Amino acid sequence: LSVKCSSVSGISGVDETHVFISSGENVSLPCNNALPDCNSTTWNYNRFRDSAAVELIALGIKKKDTESHERLSLGSDCSLNINNITTEDYGSYICQQWTGVNRNQKLGSDARVYLHVLHVSSSQTEISAGLSVTLFCQLYSYPRGSCGDLIRSEGIQLFWVNQTGVKLTRSDSRYQISSSSDYCIITLNTTLLNEDDNREWRCEVTQRDQVKTSVTYTVKSSGEKTSHQSVC
Repeated sequence: LSVKCSSVSGISGVDETHVFISSGENVSLPCNNALPDCNSTTWNYNRFRDSAAVELIALGIKKKDTESHERLSLGSDCSLNINNITTEDYGSYICQQWTGVNRNQKLGSDARVYLHVLHVSSSQTEISAGLSVTLFCQLYSYPRGSCGDLIRSEGIQLFWVNQTGVKLTRSDSRYQISSSSDYCIITLNTTLLNEDDNREWRCEVTQRDQVKTSVTYTVKSSGEKTSHQSVC
């Protein structure tokens, strides 16, 4: 199997932005309250609602004591650039501006970015006709509630579609589609046929009926181990 990811997409509010990305991609998180001089910019990160904030950028300088520091950089517009996104990168990112003689006065309100990471994995590492395969598609999101709460508040949904873009449903006898009520996970199970070689299935995340990002799996029935190739 090979995986192909889509481009990033975001939805912005006054001080809040939602960014959707597929694992393996690079992303730039906007700082909507940035001043011309990034020396006043600080970026903090929370993966969980009750976890302590981790300082990633302090007054324009990257912190070297974080797990992800080698993948981080500060853009010329004070955006936070993250390379090779993983499922560990989802969460809440907060951009702040600190001014004053000692840079101890916070200017204005926080600019918060919620990073949602889409990831697909397979139950099989060996692919051949006649085998049953299950594809797991999960949206990793900052836990402000259950997946149901996220769907209701932000209009977010997950779908599997075929290579012509037709949504796969539970009424299709060839595929078993199931979803989790607690987490944003949708699975596709099917038995592979000879004609499935090079067939594509795509997991899409939509917000209010607009596709935000997707991951495509392509069947390679060669008997070799699954290869994951990110093409963005």
